[in-house]
Amino acid sequence: MGKHGTASLWLICKPLQAAFEILMSKYSKAIAGTSLPLRLCLLLAAGCSLTSCAKNPAESGPGVSVQVVEAKRGPISRVVSADAVLFPLDQAALTPKITAPVRQFYVQRGARVRKDQLLAVLENRDLAAAATESKGNYEQAEAGYKTRTAASLPEEIQKAELDAQVGKENFEAQKKLYESRQQLFKEGALPRKDLDQASVTFQQARQQYEIAQRHLTSLQQVGKEQELKSATGQLTAAQGRFKGAMAQLSYSEIRSPINGVVTERPLYRGEVAPAGTPLITVMDLSQVVARAHIPQDEAVFLKKGDEGTMAVPGLDTPVEGKVILVNPALDPNSTTVEVWLQAANPKELLKPGTSVRITVTAQTVPDAIVIPGSAVLTSPEGTTSVMVVGGDNIARNRDVKIGIKEGDVLQALAGVQPGDRVIKAGAYGLPDKTKVTIEEPAEETESPDPAKDAGSKEPALETTAPQGESNSKSKVKRDVAKVGGKK
Repeated sequence: MGKHGTASLWLICKPLQAAFEILMSKYSKAIAGTSLPLRLCLLLAAGCSLTSCAKNPAESGPGVSVQVVEAKRGPISRVVSADAVLFPLDQAALTPKITAPVRQFYVQRGARVRKDQLLAVLENRDLAAAATESKGNYEQAEAGYKTRTAASLPEEIQKAELDAQVGKENFEAQKKLYESRQQLFKEGALPRKDLDQASVTFQQARQQYEIAQRHLTSLQQVGKEQELKSATGQLTAAQGRFKGAMAQLSYSEIRSPINGVVTERPLYRGEVAPAGTPLITVMDLSQVVARAHIPQDEAVFLKKGDEGTMAVPGLDTPVEGKVILVNPALDPNSTTVEVWLQAANPKELLKPGTSVRITVTAQTVPDAIVIPGSAVLTSPEGTTSVMVVGGDNIARNRDVKIGIKEGDVLQALAGVQPGDRVIKAGAYGLPDKTKVTIEEPAEETESPDPAKDAGSKEPALETTAPQGESNSKSKVKRDVAKVGGKK
């Protein structure tokens, strides 16, 4: 044989040698237990697969067995799930504003209470005495206010008016006396000394009249207002001290600000609550709120009023609820969004502090194109695609845009139309434009068969080998076929 013939033989044998090395490295143990004729058959299958590699994959062999499903239109919902913790609808941890021993408790744990109901009383005898004293001072200031406004002020005004009237009459009398003496002095009938004396008396009378008049004017205009302000200020101060004493006394009475149930009462009668420690805790359990922290990319689809459910340990049926809060700000520690789901709790079976799983339906598309999630292939670059089988049983690769995901079902936004047959099993590693054979999904039987279970995920090639060798030999044949496709 010449050099060219040797080279051609080498080109033919080289792929066969590569396939044989792959088979021996992966399935040496499986092949070692087979008979010699079966080994030759497997080697012949590898050679046939390699010699057909130059042909179009769509024309080679009977086709790869796959399972398909038609893309259909139907409803699909975007569901957001997260772990959450239950909280009461309302809660009041009652901490006393004063430090004093507990004189009396009126409720126990589990007691139902109403708003403004008296729950406990602290020692308050000193506060009651201070309140009584402040009340007396207030009443005294109130009486003084009435006396000053109704009696004292009018009397002062009357006295000022009388003084102004007397001053005016005295001023006019001294004025006439001065004028007459001045006339006599001009006629020479009166000495200078008497005229000067009359002038001084006249000036004094005028000054007294002006002072009385100004005093009356001030009482009528300014004095009355200031007197009322002074009396009002004293009354207000006394009233404020009385209210402060009554407030201190009221702090010794612990009342419920809400309707609910007493869930905590850590102290006994006679004990003093440490600073900042609640004396009694009341919770409103008619409704519960599940608080969950949800990633931002999922929380963006949620809004107030969305319906949801919460799965509670110990309850067979999920509890229905509604979203009442989607926090507009992120949690700085976890960079998540806090979402509250509120649900009714008429029988009080839902306990605050319980860990639950909430599920919220954020969006529903009634007429979407849906495909199974197993049909979608994701490339290393992150692009998604599906294998669509045409009428000629040729599988073609199509890029697809995925929308809503609900369990194992996906929404196809682009790339797939209703009625398209997409491969749901057997598409992984399948080359484009490959001829395929569509097989029905394997039916479940009472006695499980490992070969059939494996075939439900990736159909096994038919073989006449014994039952014990079927799995390994089928896997060998599939790898041989893959080697042929790659070459």
